[in-house]
Amino acid sequence: MTTTVGTSPRTVEAVPTLRAARDAVLKDVEQVVTTLLEDERARWKGDAPQALSLIDGIADLVAAGGKRLRPAFCVSGFLAGGGSADAPGLADLAAALEMLHVFALIHDDVIDAADTRRGRPALHVAQARKHSAAGWRGASERFGENAAILAGDLALVYADRLVAGACAPVREEWAVLCSEMIVGQFLDVSVAAEYNADPEMSRWVAVCKSGRYSIHRPLHIGALLAGRTDLGASFEAYGRALGEAFQLRDDLIDAFGDGEMSGKPTGLDFEQHKMTLLLALAIQRDERVRALVLPRSGGIDRADADELRSLLIDSGVRAEVESRIDRLVAEALDALERAPLDDAWRQELSAMAYEVAYRSR
Repeated sequence: MTTTVGTSPRTVEAVPTLRAARDAVLKDVEQVVTTLLEDERARWKGDAPQALSLIDGIADLVAAGGKRLRPAFCVSGFLAGGGSADAPGLADLAAALEMLHVFALIHDDVIDAADTRRGRPALHVAQARKHSAAGWRGASERFGENAAILAGDLALVYADRLVAGACAPVREEWAVLCSEMIVGQFLDVSVAAEYNADPEMSRWVAVCKSGRYSIHRPLHIGALLAGRTDLGASFEAYGRALGEAFQLRDDLIDAFGDGEMSGKPTGLDFEQHKMTLLLALAIQRDERVRALVLPRSGGIDRADADELRSLLIDSGVRAEVESRIDRLVAEALDALERAPLDDAWRQELSAMAYEVAYRSR
């Protein structure tokens, strides 16, 4: 695998045997999710066929793909901790993390008024169109949002069901993960409303909203399932740094990426006046950015988005965020060096770090 760190290409090879073992478990994860949704569809088909639109909406989002990042880190944490790939409960736990992610994506699209997700209409958009086409009463947009909120809630119920049989330490970590993610999402909304250009607050929101729930907690949950409490500190240091790098890459993809490649609209952070670290640094550093964005009560419209992108480049902020990602990856790899892990798993988790931090979608 070849990646680009700043302007210097680097190559980090994954460990084929470890990746093959993890991928085999991830296939089981897909089957767990598929079976759960099929069973739920059969359960409601006779008594409440209207409910199928919620279940099918969840299923469509799962089928549309995605990186399966959280299940991959969970399984990796378990296998790196010495667990067996055929251990009971592993696939269920990893599937719960993907279902939790589905819950977050569905609600996030409502919050951000995003039109697409994974190259398809967002669930609230699809439900609004269904309402409009059927000529039902009430506002179509409102119906779509209501349906999406409830579909997200249902995905969360499914996630909790999949975790129910896990050991107490895993369930406790799961509760922490869920609460951090939801509080982080609210902080994201609150900071956007306040429009407070505080880079440290923006960094904290990134870590809380996405970093911990994407990498640190899934890794730790996997290790806890394997009974390896001694990996907690190392996985926290690795996951904290890599999770922040993950969110910073998301910010850059939103600002400068290709919507066709990412499967979701770009520029939404500007439009939704999100105070990302990228924008917070630019506001503090460049008068031109302040003059463009601060007088507005709402977000940046598409006409001014190109100008803002140019300013982010001219001010050096884009390059600074890239450099920060480099430093965070180095910090994550340093944590691996101190971790009580086999060398093969250090190499594999290093490869995963590069994939996460230098992805294009």
